[in-house]
Amino acid sequence: MACEGERSPQKGFGESGSDEAEWEKVAQMRACVEAQDPAAKLQEVDNLTLRRFLRARDLDIEKASAMFLKYLNWRKGAVPNGFISEAEVKNELAQEKLCLQGFDKMGRPIFVLFGARHYYCKREMEEFKRFVVYCLDKVCSRMPRGQEKFICIADLKGWGYSNSDIRAYIAALDIMQNYYPERLGKVLLIHVPYIFMKAWKIIYPFIDKNTKKKFVFVEDKHLQATLLENIDESQLPELYGGKLPLIPI
Repeated sequence: MACEGERSPQKGFGESGSDEAEWEKVAQMRACVEAQDPAAKLQEVDNLTLRRFLRARDLDIEKASAMFLKYLNWRKGAVPNGFISEAEVKNELAQEKLCLQGFDKMGRPIFVLFGARHYYCKREMEEFKRFVVYCLDKVCSRMPRGQEKFICIADLKGWGYSNSDIRAYIAALDIMQNYYPERLGKVLLIHVPYIFMKAWKIIYPFIDKNTKKKFVFVEDKHLQATLLENIDESQLPELYGGKLPLIPI
């Protein structure tokens, strides 16, 4: 079983410098999951994956185990073939609203999302959910050894009511928070129009406490400095004054 689009080695203990107490909880969580579901193929699941679920539940073994078991059941239904093919999300891909290129200064892969290219009237919910999984699996597969998170530049220039799709936004949050925990490093929201804040007020309560602090609104006057603080010029898209040409995912 490929968890979250990755194939990390089973070992993984101590790779990120965590203390022994945390790794002991990982071992306890593994035993707890196996006891609840003997059919779960945990020998194919690395310790870093289990640790992310633990951290998402503040190291509570029972809650993390329940979350992970829910993930296993979800994965069977959502990704029955082990991956989402381009043919299954062709309408979403045609909108060219997402690019996946470059790495920030911490080695995290970069998503660039164009909110004004998403139209709720063109969206079919099941395909959109598959597209979210497709993209998250893509970014997870690009993470270098020792890195577990990604960063996103959410460009909302030109965003308007025709782009407002609360149901889709909440669906994407649900997938990311429940099935890809501790994967999001930071979201830089740029060129944010005033009318977007109405949608944000509706979405905000659905964001868990560990994720809320990862959303950063960037003022236009601080845009260049903020981007260069996080991303080297060679990895920054040309659109924002860098040297990397953008290619849609």
